[in-house]
Amino acid sequence: MGKRPRFFRWLALLGVAASALAASHGSAQQQVDARTVAARVQTFYDQTRTFEAAFHQTYFNRLYGRYERSSGQLAFEKPGRMRFDYARPNGKIIVSNGDRLTMWEPGDEGGPGQYVQSATDGSALPSAFSFLTGTGRLETDFRFRLLSSRAWGFAGHVLELTPRRPDPNTRRIVLFVDADPARLGAVHRVRIDDHEGNRNKFEVSSMHFNRPIVESRFAFVPPAGARRL
Repeated sequence: MGKRPRFFRWLALLGVAASALAASHGSAQQQVDARTVAARVQTFYDQTRTFEAAFHQTYFNRLYGRYERSSGQLAFEKPGRMRFDYARPNGKIIVSNGDRLTMWEPGDEGGPGQYVQSATDGSALPSAFSFLTGTGRLETDFRFRLLSSRAWGFAGHVLELTPRRPDPNTRRIVLFVDADPARLGAVHRVRIDDHEGNRNKFEVSSMHFNRPIVESRFAFVPPAGARRL
């Protein structure tokens, strides 16, 4: 029982993100409200069928005052499919085929490792991913507030989302949203704060939208000998 709850808590704290844009859009940002920015995000990803990117993750553990950093590749495809491939030495894989969610961790010295697996109908995926997987709606799932882009050092919109329904794993989600007309509403960074003061941030780069993804990418089978938790 020890590892299973930790897995779901860790998964719920994932997020998606990327480096700030170089251009400044200060005056334009003051003319829009939080609901408008949220609508732009929803519209952008309503038109996105697949999404692929490189990611860099920074997790802050408040209890130990420690940062954990990792990187890898991610992919999303509607409805409800996703995959995170962590670079070594982590090597972890998280994948959903829309019906089943699996997290596998390799063992020491290349051993078969261990995994957690559960059925999901897509709606059970973390709320921070809802705009990417097509399993949620920002305007109905969250309350919105714009934060100071200058204070956050981001040349776009910084949108804070607070769950409308109580969420034991998520206190708030902060989206860093593109304000450039060429990619209006694209999210470059996501930070998820939990109720205990832990913070999880994903920054994304080399983003690709609406490219075909082979179905087998979302069909992961843990290696023989892996222990199911």
